[in-house]
Amino acid sequence: MAHFLFILRLGPLAFAQKTFNGSLPILVSAPYSWTKFASIIFLDQPLNTGFSITSTSKCTDDLQASNYVYEFLLKWFDDYTEFISNPFYVSGDSYSGIIIPVIVQLISDGNETANKQLINIKGYTLGNPATFPEEKNYQIPFSHGMGLIPDELYKSLKENCKGDYQNISPTNELCVQYLTMFKKLVSGIYDLHILEPLCGLDSPNQQQLFGERRSLGEDFVTLKNDDSICQESRVAKLELSFYWANNPKVQEVLHVIKEKIERPWLRCRRTMKNTTYKMTLMNSIPYHINLSSEGYRSLIYSGDHDMLVPFQSTQAWIKSLNYSITDDWRPWIVDGQVAGYTRSYSNHMTFATVKGGGHTAPEYKPKECYHMFKRWITQQPL
Repeated sequence: MAHFLFILRLGPLAFAQKTFNGSLPILVSAPYSWTKFASIIFLDQPLNTGFSITSTSKCTDDLQASNYVYEFLLKWFDDYTEFISNPFYVSGDSYSGIIIPVIVQLISDGNETANKQLINIKGYTLGNPATFPEEKNYQIPFSHGMGLIPDELYKSLKENCKGDYQNISPTNELCVQYLTMFKKLVSGIYDLHILEPLCGLDSPNQQQLFGERRSLGEDFVTLKNDDSICQESRVAKLELSFYWANNPKVQEVLHVIKEKIERPWLRCRRTMKNTTYKMTLMNSIPYHINLSSEGYRSLIYSGDHDMLVPFQSTQAWIKSLNYSITDDWRPWIVDGQVAGYTRSYSNHMTFATVKGGGHTAPEYKPKECYHMFKRWITQQPL
């Protein structure tokens, strides 16, 4: 969501304090904001996420959501024509790996249909992107490589499941048995960053951790997990975001139409009241193929400690495009230290890992991601 990006990932602001003290959380300038070298439009989508609202349809899907973004961009550039000539890139992470390639394709097709440059699209970036249905199959080799499961279990899983851990026949009892063992072993792992404590805030059960009362202070959301380890982790920053985003003064400055907002802002709203969103596009690889053939640049990066969309699955679909390598696997450096590894291809696609990064790499490694994106956007080698 746009607010989360704006404050906690790559936007211009950060929280000055570590924990909530009863007052409006204090904001300071973020030292590694991508806005220092790029103008960024932060957009809440699909509709009814964040503070976005609609006066029309309450039902949407992946393609319709992408069309809404394209329509918004056309209207935005119509209002701010001074930016039309600027190189334009579309960025996102996680499930945006499905949506972003569609949006870029819509922009490209729109320019071609109009026979003029409506939007000066140059490429796109994606972080730990969801891309194709079989990505969970790569959680097993990831877990083995990270030392979460033993060699014997990994070997048994490979032999009995044949590399497919999603479409399992109930008659394959050994595969079911070993997969149950695997799930038990990793049940205490935070899959968005395996080194972080499992505090539950980003899980489907986050509603159990937070109340949804409207007023700030005692009557508002309270973190129910009192574990000191969780309080010292990123959870404390996320709690601050709840208080900040739901403060009436903040919402007034953000021009939030309060009567249209039915519930308090949440970091990740798993269900959207009065909205039916259908995930209809399961594979965005064909869009990457089309966009590559049209010459668009792309940066695909993976926090290497993310188990939800492991870097192995991202490497696999990139390899399936079958483009030749122009800059082979090598480390990329920040302040004299290895920040990750990278490889570039003849279709103008660059893949990079972010060492120590999770599912949302800029949140965990802001300095490294700042330099990675700045080098790429200015067409310098990582």
